[in-house]
Amino acid sequence: MSFLLLGFFTGLSLIFAIGAQNIFVIEQGLKKQFVFIVCLICAISDFLLIFLGIFLFHYFDSFFTPSIELIFNILLLLFLLNFIWGKIKKNKKDVKIDESNIRISFFKTIYRTLGFTYLNPHVYSDTVFFLGNFSKNFLVSQKYLFGIGASISSFIFFFALGYLSKYLSNFLMNEKIWKIINFIIIIFMSFLAFYVLTNILK
Repeated sequence: MSFLLLGFFTGLSLIFAIGAQNIFVIEQGLKKQFVFIVCLICAISDFLLIFLGIFLFHYFDSFFTPSIELIFNILLLLFLLNFIWGKIKKNKKDVKIDESNIRISFFKTIYRTLGFTYLNPHVYSDTVFFLGNFSKNFLVSQKYLFGIGASISSFIFFFALGYLSKYLSNFLMNEKIWKIINFIIIIFMSFLAFYVLTNILK
């Protein structure tokens, strides 16, 4: 259960940021246009990419000699430090949300959702690289629990974002609230960075 919760809160920390994909989900919720399919595509995509990362790092385990593992841990630490620094300097006042009710077709909505998801380099660094790399030394059962926890956070987050978008859009525009959220994420990610650092120094 601890690895399920670790995966949940780690996944939530990574996904809880205002990027193009999240803005698009909010806009679809505000417009009430194909909200379910948009949220479903985003959540399933995260699920697939999370387990892709976990399986890649699991099945190529023999590739990880001590020196290669050290390099990956250093890269992981640098990723975390960059993520934390980005949270520290992030300014949420620049968020732009399009509330105009211009309707786009079902298939165009799907294409746009896939584009915002799979053409976003951060989705690969967050899911495939970070979550896969972070869980590479877990036992197989722990990897599954970690991946399921991270996937659950994605499903909850995207459907909450889509269906509660009217409230969340105002919530996300509140700079004080974002400072509190970012502070919590910074603290959590700092603990993860310390964990990775201890692995490097072993």
